[in-house]
Amino acid sequence: MENSKPHIVPAYVVYSFFMLGIVSAVAFRAIIIFQHLEPSWVRPVWYVGTFGYFLFFLYRYRISRKRKNAVETFQLIEKIRANACLQDEDRDVLLYLLSSIRRSMEDINYAIIFLLSVAAVAADLVLSSMK
Repeated sequence: MENSKPHIVPAYVVYSFFMLGIVSAVAFRAIIIFQHLEPSWVRPVWYVGTFGYFLFFLYRYRISRKRKNAVETFQLIEKIRANACLQDEDRDVLLYLLSSIRRSMEDINYAIIFLLSVAAVAADLVLSSMK
């Protein structure tokens, strides 16, 4: 990270990557259904899921690195442990970190992926029993 303060990305970026993650999660879980109903769609759906996850997790990796770099660059842990007086720049970085965590939709994404996984397993069991 350069010596610039980190900043929050616009809401449309957050929501776009959230939706990309959901589309990818749906694609991977839909493979189970396509395997039973239309096997020729398995491969294209797998590519949609894989490419979507490639972009989604690259984005999440960059956010994670940005947060960790901010903590490290501004020595926030050390300053808080030492009960040091925080400068305005330190407060700005802390506000970025807390705002970034609060704005993140990763918890919702994880919950949806969990529920979709349960639904995919249930669909597979039902469709397999129908053969």
